[in-house]
Amino acid sequence: MRGTAVAAIALTLVTTACAKDSGNNASSTNAAGAACEFSTPPSAPPATSTTATDSQKVDGSALKVGLAYDIGGRGDASFNDLAAAGFDQAIKDMGVKKENTRELSAAPNEDESAKQTRLRQLASEGFNPIVGVGFAYTESLKVVAPEFPNVKFGLVDSAVEGAANVTPLVFAEQEGAFLAGVVAAYQSKKCHVGFVGGVDIPLIQKFEAGYNQGARTAAPKVKIDKKYITPAGDFTGFQDPPKGQEAAKGLIDKGADVVYPAAGASGIGVFAAVKQAGVLAIGCDADQYSQPALAANRDVIVASSLKRVDVAVYDFFRAAAKNDLASLPKVFDLKVNGMGYATSGGKIDAKLQGILEGYKAQIIEGKIKVASQL
Repeated sequence: MRGTAVAAIALTLVTTACAKDSGNNASSTNAAGAACEFSTPPSAPPATSTTATDSQKVDGSALKVGLAYDIGGRGDASFNDLAAAGFDQAIKDMGVKKENTRELSAAPNEDESAKQTRLRQLASEGFNPIVGVGFAYTESLKVVAPEFPNVKFGLVDSAVEGAANVTPLVFAEQEGAFLAGVVAAYQSKKCHVGFVGGVDIPLIQKFEAGYNQGARTAAPKVKIDKKYITPAGDFTGFQDPPKGQEAAKGLIDKGADVVYPAAGASGIGVFAAVKQAGVLAIGCDADQYSQPALAANRDVIVASSLKRVDVAVYDFFRAAAKNDLASLPKVFDLKVNGMGYATSGGKIDAKLQGILEGYKAQIIEGKIKVASQL
C-alpha cells in the first residue's frame, strides 16, 4: 500500500563529524582518555529493489476529511507536521476538495472537554474519516466515537478498546530509536551521549529504551545521560523550546556530545543548545535536517530517526476511502516502513550507513528484539 504517492511524502519531509572506524575494537577517546570499544557490527544486507504494491487510484472527491492535531499543531517541525504531510498528500491524491477539509489544533494542558468538543465539531459537520493525532485523544474518543458510529476515526499512538470505528495507528518507536542510538555511539567523540524526553510517559520511554539499547549494542561501555522536560501529566514539555534548550545544556555540561530529543516542538530548543555548544544532535520523528523551521541549526543534525506518521495518516485516509481499513498493519514498524532513519546532510559515511542497514535488517528479521521499556 506504499507506492509512488508515499514516496512523494518522504520527499516533502525530507558541526561536521565523520563516522568513526566501524570495525571491531574501533574506538573513540572520551574526556577521561578511556577508549570506547565498538561491538562487531552486522554486515549490510544485499541491495534489493522495491516496487509499489498498490498503485490503484482512489477517488475521494466526495469525502470530507478532518484532522485534529496534538499540541503544537501544524508547524512543529516534528510529529504534527508529519501528520499534516500525510493529510495533504492523501487529499491531493484522492482529489478531495479544499472546502471539504478541516484541521483543528489542541492547546497545552487543555480540559478533556475541549478535545471532545473538537472531535464532535468535526463529526457533526460531516467530516468522515477523521484522525486524532496523538494518544491525548484516547479518552475523548472513548466518549465521542460511540456517538458517531458511522464515522471512521483514526487514532495515532493509541487504541480504544471496544470501539469498532476507531482504528489504532501505533508504531514501534523503539526500533527507530535503536538506530538513532547506533548513530549516537559512532558519532560521539567522548563515548558519552544524551537523551531529552518531552514528557515522562510510556510513549517517550519507548524512544529512550530503544536509544539506550542501540547505543549499548554498538558500544557496550557508552555513557548515557537523560533528562525529561516535564513529568507525566504536564504536556507542555512537548511545546517549550526554552526548557528543551535548558535540558540539553544540562546534558552537554555533564559531557554528552551527541543529544537525541524525543520532545516535539521542544526539540527546537535542544538543537539550539547543541549548536551553541558545538556538539551534535540526532533528529526525531521527521527528517529534521530538512525542516525549514530548523534551518538555522540543521548543520548539527547528523541523522534523524523517522516515525512515519505521514505514512500512517496517508494509509488510513486511503484505506477508509476504499472501505478497507482491515488492510492496515497492526503496528507501523521497520518492516512496513512505519519507522526508519534519514541521513540528510551528508554527515554519515558509507561505512556507517552499511552498519545501520545491517542493524535494521537484524531487527526486521527478528534477530534483534528491541525492548519498549528500560
